[in-house]
Amino acid sequence: MLPQEIIREKRDGRALTPEAIAEFIDGLTSGAVTEGQAAAFAMAVFFRGMSLDERVALTRAMTASGARLDWTDARLQGPVVDKHSTGGVGDTVSLMLAPMLAACGAYVPMISGRGLGHTGGTLDKLDAIPGYVSQPDIQRFRRTVAAVGCAIVGQTAELAPADRRLYAIRDVTATVESIALITASILSKKLAAGLDALVMDVKTGSGAFMPTLQASRELAQSIAAVASGASLPTVSLITDMNAPLGSSAGNAVEVQLAIDYLTGARRDARLHEVTLALGSELLVQAGLAADIAHARGQLGASLASGAAAERFERMAAALGGPRNLLNDARALLPQAPVKIAVIPPWIGLIAQIDVRALGLAVVELGGGRARASDAIDPAVGLTELAGLGDEVSRDRPIAHVLARDLDSGACAASRVRDAYKIAMLGAPPPRGPAVIERIVAP
Repeated sequence: MLPQEIIREKRDGRALTPEAIAEFIDGLTSGAVTEGQAAAFAMAVFFRGMSLDERVALTRAMTASGARLDWTDARLQGPVVDKHSTGGVGDTVSLMLAPMLAACGAYVPMISGRGLGHTGGTLDKLDAIPGYVSQPDIQRFRRTVAAVGCAIVGQTAELAPADRRLYAIRDVTATVESIALITASILSKKLAAGLDALVMDVKTGSGAFMPTLQASRELAQSIAAVASGASLPTVSLITDMNAPLGSSAGNAVEVQLAIDYLTGARRDARLHEVTLALGSELLVQAGLAADIAHARGQLGASLASGAAAERFERMAAALGGPRNLLNDARALLPQAPVKIAVIPPWIGLIAQIDVRALGLAVVELGGGRARASDAIDPAVGLTELAGLGDEVSRDRPIAHVLARDLDSGACAASRVRDAYKIAMLGAPPPRGPAVIERIVAP
């Protein structure tokens, strides 16, 4: 069937057969499907959706578009696990959790993506580390996982190549929010990685791709159902993104935030809670902890002993980064030349945050992409972001903008200021839980 006929079928609301889906994905991989056809397919799926059977077929076709890792011959001494997030602002969980899990006896071959829309990408953050090879060949990837216990990398040419092409197209065609495309994108990479267990962090709120709880629940259920159908045990947690998860947003600044977390220099409370919740689910699923309380204790011990921080530094070095990253991060990571304090219009409490606007401020500074071909400036971003209920004043700014020049910094500062609703001093607004709901396949 011609690609345009497959697009027509979905455009007109008809279900695609597994054969048609496989044929389209084969064409996407080989280059027979043009970029325009891929964009049209993504848009048709966005508007018409896909049934569970179609999502399973799409996920399987994208997984089959490349190699699938088999860890049997590596003789690993523990289970192979991973975590994935739908993306947020100030979300550095992957950078900390992978080495924490490795320190607890798991092996984490984490295949991550670049930024989509207003959210930062784990891969873009790691690219801020000098020398870090974020897209190594499979052999180096496997060696790092076996030797260190974790490796956070991007998709290689061998793993789910169809997803790599469709991923970039989604970012620039306003189809990022499609539940079917998100499900297939995430799970094709995870199935290709040869996992024993997966935990999903599905964001909800003003900074999430799924801003409503119902939409987030639908995505969490979709991922759990498709993963279950592919024999990959998966737990989904719905977590709050009505405030930045961490106090920094950008690339180099989030790497620094992760290092501060691992070394104990600073641990933002909500970021810590989400990290422990996701990690605990994985340790229990993988049989490395008897229950959630036991798992949280193990994760805490990995931080207190310094073992998790050591794994992070070893991972960075094994993938080409500096061997002295923990101690010399501030000297090694890129630094923006301009710093602007975002002063509130009056003294008050943070009552509401447009988190998506904060992410877009980072993109406009150069820390994200408006087009797939855009280069990333790793140094720019936001730091010391105020959270819900925090008091702000001239002495306690809403945030600091790190920019390449004064003009872009001033524009970003204005956007950040507008993203915050400030109430008069008084009782702070109630703060909801960081982890809202737990979902597994029925």
